[in-house]
Amino acid sequence: MQKRQTSSRTSRQMSMRRRYARWAMLLLGLGVSGILAAAATVIGAYHYVSPSLPQAETIRDIPLQIPLRIFSRDGRLIEEVGERRRILVDYEDLPPFVVHAFVAAEDGRFFEHPGIDYQGIMRALLLLVKSGEISGGGSTITQQLARDYFLTREQLFTRKLREAFLAWQIEQAFSKEEIMALFLNKMFFGQRAYGVAAAAQVYYGKSLSDINIAEVATLAGVLPAPSEYNPVRSVANAGIRRRYVLNRMHDLDYINERQLEDALAYPLESQLHGTKNDLSAPYVAEMVRREMLRRYGEATYSAGYSVITTLDSRLQESANYAVRNGLLEFTRRRGYRGPIATVALEPETLATPYIEWPGELQRQLQDYSDPAGLSVAIVTALNEANNSVDIVLQDGTESMIAWHGISWARPYVDRETRGPAPETVADVLTTGDIIYVMPITVGGWALAQLPAVQSAVVSVDPLDGAITSLVGGLDFSLSKFNRATQSARQPGSSFKPFIYSAALKSGNTLATIVPDSPVVISSTALERLWRPVNYSGRFYGDQRVREAMVRSMNLASVRLLLNNTGIGNAVRHLSPFGFNDAALPRNGSLALGGGNASPLDMAQAYATFANGGYAVKPYVIDSIIGPTDKYLYRAEPFVVCPKCEPADEPEQPPRSEPQYPVHFPESDKIISVDEELLQEVYINRGGALAIDRLDPIYEQLFDDGTVTLEQMAPMGETYQPDATMEPEIFADVKLAERIISPHNAFLIQDAMRDVIRRGTGVRARVLGRTDLSGKTGTSNDRRDAWFAGFNSDIASVVWVGYDDDSTLGPREEGSRTALPIWIEFARRALDGVPNHRMDTPEGIVSVRISKTTGCPVDATTPFEDVMFEHFREDMVPECDVDEVVPDIFNTSDDSGNLF
Repeated sequence: MQKRQTSSRTSRQMSMRRRYARWAMLLLGLGVSGILAAAATVIGAYHYVSPSLPQAETIRDIPLQIPLRIFSRDGRLIEEVGERRRILVDYEDLPPFVVHAFVAAEDGRFFEHPGIDYQGIMRALLLLVKSGEISGGGSTITQQLARDYFLTREQLFTRKLREAFLAWQIEQAFSKEEIMALFLNKMFFGQRAYGVAAAAQVYYGKSLSDINIAEVATLAGVLPAPSEYNPVRSVANAGIRRRYVLNRMHDLDYINERQLEDALAYPLESQLHGTKNDLSAPYVAEMVRREMLRRYGEATYSAGYSVITTLDSRLQESANYAVRNGLLEFTRRRGYRGPIATVALEPETLATPYIEWPGELQRQLQDYSDPAGLSVAIVTALNEANNSVDIVLQDGTESMIAWHGISWARPYVDRETRGPAPETVADVLTTGDIIYVMPITVGGWALAQLPAVQSAVVSVDPLDGAITSLVGGLDFSLSKFNRATQSARQPGSSFKPFIYSAALKSGNTLATIVPDSPVVISSTALERLWRPVNYSGRFYGDQRVREAMVRSMNLASVRLLLNNTGIGNAVRHLSPFGFNDAALPRNGSLALGGGNASPLDMAQAYATFANGGYAVKPYVIDSIIGPTDKYLYRAEPFVVCPKCEPADEPEQPPRSEPQYPVHFPESDKIISVDEELLQEVYINRGGALAIDRLDPIYEQLFDDGTVTLEQMAPMGETYQPDATMEPEIFADVKLAERIISPHNAFLIQDAMRDVIRRGTGVRARVLGRTDLSGKTGTSNDRRDAWFAGFNSDIASVVWVGYDDDSTLGPREEGSRTALPIWIEFARRALDGVPNHRMDTPEGIVSVRISKTTGCPVDATTPFEDVMFEHFREDMVPECDVDEVVPDIFNTSDDSGNLF
């Protein structure tokens, strides 16, 4: 019995083993079949989608949309122009915690998987089984990169297949570091920000190297839904996403507990920031944008062009400061027009902090912009005890304005009239006034108002016409009209130096006598009897030409044009300066700047005086660089280069080779070098010269048979050829055309230096320089105020006026309104720059003349009537002199008879 039971048990065990073996074989077969089927499926799927897959390497050739970037000539960013803001960065430039934040947020196993993460795929499959829909989750960073470069966001199975295979291809073609850099440069972060560097600028106003862990966690949290998760759109959503990213960074040991707590406690900023420009020059940026659009069309905004302008950042900053300060000072002189607005403030509101004010009141205060560097504030209390007011700024900061910041505010009546000076703060302000304020140098704030008047400043390099600074108005955000280039206004007396230059060309001198007496002209062009007058209303009688310019005499200038020069001669002389027909009326008003010219026209013309007589053409684009960092354009301006001009000399007969003494420090010897060798050194600046080309004396200096450039450097300093000696060196130089003689330019410069020494520009003496020439200008009815000034390094022009061409007001002329702006510009622009003015050209002589007659004098002329004047040596006046011998012994009677 027992044996039968044992046998039965053994039989059942063997049967069970056979069944297990069959199941194992079946499962193994199914597993192998499954693997083979899966492999076949993958292979089949790959062959199915591969024809439509692009090559991963083509990512390198796909340009990212990069905005136009505009720079000053010293490399400072002026503006970015384009729909998409993007700043490309290399992986090496990424702070480690930036990479960690995006790995934690998007793909925790990024540095481990081959582009496809099976764990993510399993999660997506589970969601597919549960919901029956294809989910967007499970994509690695590499898959997201593939999708954003090559695919759409459609939730289709075939798209997911292509995405996976493309990700694998990308991983084979690029390193992990390259993939991360491509990803962080490509992705959209909302608010027109593409790439993490641009996002840091847009949301925080910082460069990527300056953001902290909390801020980068916010940026990393934005990617799944940029329009919903960015902090400007929703602080709450951004906060949730930031917390998730920070916790993931902590879980992955990228940050410690302390860093996590600090980052979670960091305030979440909700504010848009513009491009972090290094230099404010919006009017120039607009000029460049228009020109680029003309050249390259809509690709201007996305192809990644960079434009290097001719702007000098130091000069541009000087111009910005001068315009703002000058116009704010002008508007204080013209009276206070009142607050921006006035709102009712309840007593209980005033008793609470700003943060607890009603939201509507806060929004109302925030609605006002802060143009021209001014700030907006609301008056919360008048303090009669010390004549001050309490204010709250737009950011909630509480402050006050002392009486010295308010006392200027005489009420505005009209553009020519002001009311009485205020005596108390209540005469000016009331509680609830929304006002403009500005910081002051002694600390605190002063009452301000937005100027209604406008100004333009432009400076050019006299040697080639490069625009080194340009301001087209007070604030580009308020008015995009560029008054430096687009506004044609009457230049008034600032035009007179050009008339005087024409007069010199016509045979006059600075000593020519011209009557400053009434002029009445019946002119069909002027449609009335024209009676010009002097600013003072007086007549000064006979005046020398120099004195007429220094004191800006209108009547003498008109007579100089009409009687001594001729309108036709003047127009022909002035056209090469760059003036168009609108600036050159064919009547007597030409002498007083009765035409129309822009500030840039005037700066171009004054550059001719500054450079010694050459015509230059203003330009603002120095070079254009394409997206591959190749130069697409480089300016080739006409340049002033006297030594590049071959001398008009007769051909000289052959002469013996001159010898040039050259000191060689290596041997402490001085030797003589012939001109041919020096030319070789000057032209061939690379390599070495064989010893057989040299004088045998060099063998005593150098034993190895060669002379290096370093050894030849002293020769290069000794030999300075001009175009006459070496025309081939200067053959490609585009020479500016000489349009007036050096003598003419020198004499006008010298007379205009007197304008600053003792004339209408005397305020500029505060600069303490001896190289400045200048001229004030005021148009009819004081509608325009001008000052133009220059030395040999810079020519600059300032214009002030209203856009509606109305009067500036009493006593607002060039010397009071425009000149202070120019002085402030020059003070900063020329700080530390040595004096530089034109040398006296050959053919100019200095002669003692009579101040009264302009004639050369002898020893008998009273000392107080004697002065020195410059003349061309062939233009020294010859005056008729009575041949009377002085009676030094007083031997005649009253009738003149000798005793």
